[in-house]
Amino acid sequence: MVALIDVLFWFASLYILPIWSLMWFLPRHERTQQLMNNEWLFLTPLLVCYGIAVLPNLVDLLIAFSSDMPTPGLVADLFSDREIALVAWLHFLAFDTLAGKMTWKRLMEADKPIQVTMPILFLSMMVAPLGYLIGQLVTKDLVPRSAEINAL
Repeated sequence: MVALIDVLFWFASLYILPIWSLMWFLPRHERTQQLMNNEWLFLTPLLVCYGIAVLPNLVDLLIAFSSDMPTPGLVADLFSDREIALVAWLHFLAFDTLAGKMTWKRLMEADKPIQVTMPILFLSMMVAPLGYLIGQLVTKDLVPRSAEINAL
């Protein structure tokens, strides 16, 4: 019999692939825009999986993180439990996807070409904080526009 942990892990891991594929390869397509503008579609299934995984472990997590100052050892001990590792994995997937959506949106608004957007969004999936940071840097106006200067 397949454990709920495995079902949640594989469902969430596979669910995000088409979302990321659309952002990578068809960033300006109408379907990509529709999906990314509807958090109910791209994010809610991940949050439901997270809720199913975290609720049975919520008390243990709250006690672990509120009774002592979190340390690398405490986190490593927590992650050695399969259920807690699943909670962390689902947390990563949900927030990486949310950060990816925000980065995708900035890149689209800045009208960056796919040669720029794809690698940044790939980084956003694999190591979201770094991808998000690079996305911020690439879309940041380094020289203020004259209207912005006049507004100061």
